[in-house]
Amino acid sequence: MTGCSSDNLSIMKIKEFISAFEKIIPAQQAEDFDNVGLLCGNPDREISGLLIAHDALEPVIDEAIDKGFNLVVCFHPIIFSGLKSITGKNYVENAVLKALENKIAIYAIHTAFDNDYFGVNYKICEVLGLTNQQVLLPKQNQLKKLEVYVPADSAERLKDSLFAAGAGDIGFYDECSFAINGTGTFRPLKGSQPKVGSHDVREKTDEVLLSVIFEDYKKHQILFAMRQNHPYEEVAYQLISLDNENQYTGLGRFGDLETEMDEGYFLQYVKDKFNLNVIRHSSFGRKKIRRVGVLGGSGARGIRAALSVKCDAYLTGDIKYHDFFAGEGKMLICDIGHFESEQFVTQQLFEILSEKFTTFAIAKTTKKTNPVNYFI
Repeated sequence: MTGCSSDNLSIMKIKEFISAFEKIIPAQQAEDFDNVGLLCGNPDREISGLLIAHDALEPVIDEAIDKGFNLVVCFHPIIFSGLKSITGKNYVENAVLKALENKIAIYAIHTAFDNDYFGVNYKICEVLGLTNQQVLLPKQNQLKKLEVYVPADSAERLKDSLFAAGAGDIGFYDECSFAINGTGTFRPLKGSQPKVGSHDVREKTDEVLLSVIFEDYKKHQILFAMRQNHPYEEVAYQLISLDNENQYTGLGRFGDLETEMDEGYFLQYVKDKFNLNVIRHSSFGRKKIRRVGVLGGSGARGIRAALSVKCDAYLTGDIKYHDFFAGEGKMLICDIGHFESEQFVTQQLFEILSEKFTTFAIAKTTKKTNPVNYFI
């Protein structure tokens, strides 16, 4: 059924929505190949209503027109690389052209939500009842550390500004930092305008070495905050790229069933939980299923990682013939369907958006966007 939230309606621009939404689910955590964010539309236009869909197909755009809504938030980007013109020659161009002609903006979230800790794969694990959840393919080379020297009497002010800019977030903690007290020296030369000291005279001052960790995409905003709130004319700092995996951002999840199951019983359990007509799977290995890996959408890339963490079964979509051999008899590989593995996304987005945004109407599409049907 369609959900709708429309209390306390007032004006909000599309660009203001995007800024607020990306503080919850940052577009920067999407995969490099992906096309997320505002795909088309005027960011300065005021929002008349928001429609949530899995895919921004032409029937969805028609529904937005009927409702008088001018923003569609979809999971899959309807525009990927390679689109050089929009003339209406296929289903993609028809939808985009109709959106543009009717002043409807399309915003896509895709792998930004796949990589989010509470995103697509978190929900799959929740539906399966998995405990001890962990990210299957953590984001690599995403973390940096800032070390900056600051006078002791200015350290707290600088620290607060770095936190406000997004530094110091580690998992379910924020405002994380480390500080070491010491003595700094410097000699102002001609042309400088030092806060303390005189030209050509070496100065000694009590300083703090302040360290904070942050995601790479926040670098520019954090360095801007540092420079704006540091008392020195020349700021002494260094950025260090960390090899640490980000255990809270990445594709896929794995976790444990409360009770181990036979392979056949497990497949029936999955069919019931996901309301499936069919599951394509590898040969049974006569083992019990306890640890389960999942990756919503097209997830053959996660097979090796699931094996490495000793998963007994792996659920995803779009598995090819040769991919089924990759379990090597050690892991049951299950293709539950691309859309089927992502079927909870629109409800997830509706819940997130309805809680955060109460100043314009929000609804889920009533249109079917899954192109796959089954003859049983």
